[in-house]
Amino acid sequence: MSQLQVRHDWNRDEIEALFSLPMNDLLFQAQSLHRQVYDPNEVQISRLLSIKTGACPEDCKYCPQSARYDTGLEKERLLEIEKVLTEARSAKAAGASRFCMGAAWRNPHERDMPYLTDMVKEVKSMGMETCMTLGMLSEDQASQLADAGLDYYNHNLDTSPEYYGDVITTRTYQNRLDTLSHVRGAGMKVCSGGIVGMGEQASDRAGLLQQLANMEKHPDSVPINMLVKVAGTPFEKLDELDPFEFVRTIAVARIMMPYSRVRLSAGREEMTDELQAMCFFAGANSIFYGCKLLTTPNPEENSDMSLFRRLGLHPEQGKVATPEEDEQLMQKAAAKKDKASAQFFDAGAL
Repeated sequence: MSQLQVRHDWNRDEIEALFSLPMNDLLFQAQSLHRQVYDPNEVQISRLLSIKTGACPEDCKYCPQSARYDTGLEKERLLEIEKVLTEARSAKAAGASRFCMGAAWRNPHERDMPYLTDMVKEVKSMGMETCMTLGMLSEDQASQLADAGLDYYNHNLDTSPEYYGDVITTRTYQNRLDTLSHVRGAGMKVCSGGIVGMGEQASDRAGLLQQLANMEKHPDSVPINMLVKVAGTPFEKLDELDPFEFVRTIAVARIMMPYSRVRLSAGREEMTDELQAMCFFAGANSIFYGCKLLTTPNPEENSDMSLFRRLGLHPEQGKVATPEEDEQLMQKAAAKKDKASAQFFDAGAL
């Protein structure tokens, strides 16, 4: 990797000036920086599994997992370890290098920590990177997860400090920053980004990136989510964000945080192939892979691999498989999953 100047002192005017650049100039600047640090045709692939769904006490206005909104989502208890491992094996067979586990909690209970740490150890034993998103963490909980070998912890800032109160009221912005501080202090890598298209202004998108880039150390992964509007949530009827504004957010994130993985996350199901291609050119070099992001749709694996092939992209750990190899991998993973389902109690179905 080339050594670039990494800044932690961005002001709002500078960031808004980047957002205001003509698109061609912005993309040229972002892509030029991107290829100084990364292979421009390599994309890191992660798989995300909901290990505990629904009944969250928080009031995030975008989230179908909140117990406060009637979205038709059925709550599920914490999945047993073997079911999680079956999904991890399937993810690895399909090309994922990182397995992310998410639980709809305000924060994990102490009674759950031994189970969570065992889950981390088992997934790591497969040779995959591990990531979790469990809500707020205390210093001690962060240390327990780090000691178990957890590589990444995800905790998004969601939006700017100024707009945050219009999105959620049950936890503060400082709560989020404190959790990220505990994660970094425990020695884990930070995964933190936000959601665009929630009715915010362009200045709020600039404010979100300012908060992330001015941290003492940039997040290792920066997921940029497009709002997925779910019926029953307060944000279900918001106007659509101009897709070019999403591309601009990716590009500015790449310029401000040149060494971070910038991830296309929620909302890809609604994106055209052409829009995703623009995002990759703007500096996105990570995706979540598979049919669901916690509770919202995501493109199928074979659709992603087809797009990779058309664009000449390849996963972080190897070349893109042929269509025949794709099919063989998916059949193998499905067979393992079916066999495991017949042997183990499905805790997620309760």
